[in-house]
Amino acid sequence: MDRRNFKDRRRQPTPLFSRYTLWGRRKGFRRKEDREKGGYVDRYGPSLLFFLVLMVGLNVLDSLFTLIILDCGGWEVNPLVRSAIEVYGDKFWAWKFVIVSVNLILLCLHSRFRHVHKAIFGITLVYLGIITYQVVLLKFHIFH
Repeated sequence: MDRRNFKDRRRQPTPLFSRYTLWGRRKGFRRKEDREKGGYVDRYGPSLLFFLVLMVGLNVLDSLFTLIILDCGGWEVNPLVRSAIEVYGDKFWAWKFVIVSVNLILLCLHSRFRHVHKAIFGITLVYLGIITYQVVLLKFHIFH
């Protein structure tokens, strides 16, 4: 029988601004059931940082290559990005950067939930495929 008689610290949620906001220690979950269920942590691993920074860089490259391809007579295949280009012109990259960055922050926050790491890896592969395709287009000037 457990005879500990401590006040339950979990009765109230941790406030938004507390000592755990920047210096929290939770990196993962000890119990198997908690790991399977997922949840939020205070600190994230270096592999997650690597993939998120890589996706931001690939997003910037995608925008740059899109502008170059458009200047060479190509066209945008993605209808959402094409609409943003029509509305914002050459400044569409700022819109695209903000949208992608907000979603990457959400992926980071939810990274300890089931299958989110796989989604992050999959999205990175898709971005790498898009960049590879754009490099091939630019190298061989397939568009026209």
